[in-house]
Amino acid sequence: MMPEENKFADVPLRVKTWGYIIIVFALGISHPLAMKVFVSWISFQCFFEFLRLFKVNSNRIIPSLFVGIGQFFLLYFFTIDSYFIYSSVLAIIVLLYSLLLKTALKQLYGVFTALLICLFAFPHLSFIRETASGLNSIIFVVVVTELNDVFQYLMGKFFGKHKITPTISPNKTLEGFIGGVFLTVVLSNILGFFLLKADIFVNTVIGLILGVSGFFGDVLMSYLKRKAEIKDTGTLLPGHGGLLDRMDSLIFNAPIFFWILSLLVKN
Repeated sequence: MMPEENKFADVPLRVKTWGYIIIVFALGISHPLAMKVFVSWISFQCFFEFLRLFKVNSNRIIPSLFVGIGQFFLLYFFTIDSYFIYSSVLAIIVLLYSLLLKTALKQLYGVFTALLICLFAFPHLSFIRETASGLNSIIFVVVVTELNDVFQYLMGKFFGKHKITPTISPNKTLEGFIGGVFLTVVLSNILGFFLLKADIFVNTVIGLILGVSGFFGDVLMSYLKRKAEIKDTGTLLPGHGGLLDRMDSLIFNAPIFFWILSLLVKN
């Protein structure tokens, strides 16, 4: 019986941390300006954790602050089209800074990956907040994405038998994936009816896409952590690890949802 009991031992701590996450999230999305600050902080913290993940041993705080503060000003002063142009310049500056510090080539690849995710993926959360149905849409995509992660975690704990990515993330199972995506589709239909005012077909398509792409975001981060031989990217969130451990499913979901929103949902 002990193994069965132990596999749920971390659940109370994870639930407690979720309470703090929900409070910070609610404050972060409360206003478009707060959202810009929130997203910039996410990029700062995640970039810092990426540098740790890729074992960049030089001063991590300076480039992380540069990314976070620089991103805030870009989000505040520029439209989405201009943002991507100037964020590319910001990324080049950070890469040149890394070169000046004589960063190893393997680590430079890591810094480049971190810049792609922090400067080009996560900012879509802010772009979503600024759409016509901004508040509803950001609540929808974050809740669906994060609960998809929870659903897959719980379904795997209860029913998981067949490993789906044994060499990358041994705890992920086919049963957890399928069960999680199914529950995500159900949740997408419930939330989509109230928040997106969309029909069953649209909500089902969005639920499927977010369920699958969220899984691959999680797998990507698991792969990077396995390559780095670490379990968590940080200790910011007790029971979850670092902020990057909690944000991994949004790496693909934030950009994908932003771009399909205008196609599938009439704002």
